[in-house]
Amino acid sequence: MPDRSPVAPGALVGSGAPVGPVTADDLAEGVRLVVAQLRRPAALAADWSRPAGTLDLDCWEVTEHLADCLFSYAAQLGPQSPPAETFVPFVWRRLGPGKPASVIFSERESGTEGLVQVVESCGALHVAMVRTATPEARAFHGMGTADAEGSASMGLVELFAHTEDVSRGLGLDWAAPADICARVLHRLFPDAPTDTDPWATLLWATGRGELPGRERLTEWRWYSAPR
Repeated sequence: MPDRSPVAPGALVGSGAPVGPVTADDLAEGVRLVVAQLRRPAALAADWSRPAGTLDLDCWEVTEHLADCLFSYAAQLGPQSPPAETFVPFVWRRLGPGKPASVIFSERESGTEGLVQVVESCGALHVAMVRTATPEARAFHGMGTADAEGSASMGLVELFAHTEDVSRGLGLDWAAPADICARVLHRLFPDAPTDTDPWATLLWATGRGELPGRERLTEWRWYSAPR
């Protein structure tokens, strides 16, 4: 079995910089960078009905899903007595077969700028909840009930990976910051290599890229429970 023991504090990943905890500031910076990418004039003017990367959803649907993920992670940190075995019981809807179940949707009439505002707003909610959560706060997730750091890390994976999907669909370049990626990999992906570029490694760990000497992943998961 692979070794899933935590990397020692101060361990080196990718660039050789010491790895620290994922913070609310990291999440806030991730939201800022993603919103700036989605607000690029070339993005706002593009056709968001194009497929998003290799996903079976279009760019609008994936961006809406991203907003929903950020809202949901924020909501899971909210209750003083969080549910231990399920999500907070909001009403989730699917707009069609194969579509994600979501709470958050954006008015089509508001256009892509309105959609980006929804992402920005949900991201701000998640940042606020991570920043104010107590050390004892827990948020249920099927891949491991998370503390605030784990919740922030999951939000950053959603932000960075889905912005990669959307950017590919819109024909734009995109890269997430290596230092934040290194901290997220350390927190959520203990089996990921530590001697490779952190952004390329995060894409590989989420089934979106290749690394030399490694098979491309067709299935993947993270480990969000505190270790």
